[in-house]
Amino acid sequence: MRLGGRLSGAIDVLRDIEDRRRPVADALKDWGLAHRFAGSGDRAAIGNIVYDALRMRLSHAFLMDDDGPAALAYAVLIRQWGLTPEALSAEFADDRFAPPLLTEANLAALSSRNLDDAPLHVQGDIPDWTQPSFEAAFGGDWLAEARALAERPTLDLRANTLKASREKVGKALDRSGAIPAPIARNGIRIPAGEGASRLPNVTAELSFQKGWFEVQDEGSQIVSELVQPPEHAQVLDFCAGGGGKTLAMAAAMNNKGQVHAYDADRKRLAPIIERLRRAGTRNVQVHDDARQLDQFREKLDVVLVDAPCTGTGTWRRRPDTKWRLTPRNLEERVAQQQEALGEAAAFVKPGGSLVYVTCSVLPEENDVQIERFCETHPEFSPEPVLQNWNGLFGGDTRRPRSRDGKMLTLTPASTGTDGFFFCRMRRQPSTV
Repeated sequence: MRLGGRLSGAIDVLRDIEDRRRPVADALKDWGLAHRFAGSGDRAAIGNIVYDALRMRLSHAFLMDDDGPAALAYAVLIRQWGLTPEALSAEFADDRFAPPLLTEANLAALSSRNLDDAPLHVQGDIPDWTQPSFEAAFGGDWLAEARALAERPTLDLRANTLKASREKVGKALDRSGAIPAPIARNGIRIPAGEGASRLPNVTAELSFQKGWFEVQDEGSQIVSELVQPPEHAQVLDFCAGGGGKTLAMAAAMNNKGQVHAYDADRKRLAPIIERLRRAGTRNVQVHDDARQLDQFREKLDVVLVDAPCTGTGTWRRRPDTKWRLTPRNLEERVAQQQEALGEAAAFVKPGGSLVYVTCSVLPEENDVQIERFCETHPEFSPEPVLQNWNGLFGGDTRRPRSRDGKMLTLTPASTGTDGFFFCRMRRQPSTV
């Protein structure tokens, strides 16, 4: 397909997402099934246009004075891919699959409008109701942080040290442009690319099938390392999901001790079995029934709560969720987090630690949540974490945001990762 056909395909997908309010991945998959003649390069290019359009939907719409699918898709090619309206007009002149050219009104708006004149939430490409939360979280840096969440993400991998070193994995993926991740000690990074370029399908690699690495954002790897479970510890991953952090902690413990993986949603937990097998992990027990955890009350060294959250820290990868998020969704997540923290705390032994993690950057889910929990559970108190950063990752790496050294926030702008919040709380030893 030529660029015109790819642009038309992207417009169709954006229209489908708008009309049916469905996830972008589902819309792209259905388009591919209905257009089987499109090659993998065509599908990748269409996906790039769609994702780029959704990441910067508000600023694109402002500059085009039009929030329709065609205007957004054209804005991607002009603003992000560096093509000019004149070049596109020439390119599409003899392409019968190309969409109609931009209207005179669109062209006039694009040539006359200045993004600095737009409302600040439009400049940052975030929902207007989230701006106060961004301001509370980041102060005067909030706009830069918001803009960074609208950039393309890298593809990050974690070398599974139970089977291969980072250097070994890097050599196996050399043709994919893999390089060591900037911070995570076992991380590997493949740059995001530009324009129509596509990321490699690393899960098709023989080295992946052998269990040498896992796909995992560097931010997720970092918070997993910050847990620092001792080799022979008894650990509970209370909201384990697909098991990314379970696998990382199990490898960090060198297959010693025990990691108990539990999730209230059995469907989310299901993929962990195959991932554990492939990784060669032997120190993990999977629990799909809360009653199986009763035996561990007040007995575990470390309990990790990777809490359900709004996912604002993952907006680079899932930009469609940015525009579906509502204040009510936030309220529901906050309530779920409070419930998860309260339930998980019961398994921490005196002197043990309760670790709270989200992939959100909103203070309502992070700092405020910790403060509320410690008020109602005075036996727990946050521990300094930032002081361990240099020892783990070196003194010359980028650093997370932190007001007190105890609660850390990783962001695309500060650490070059997805957004993550981390806090480790210690339960006071029994005085009895």
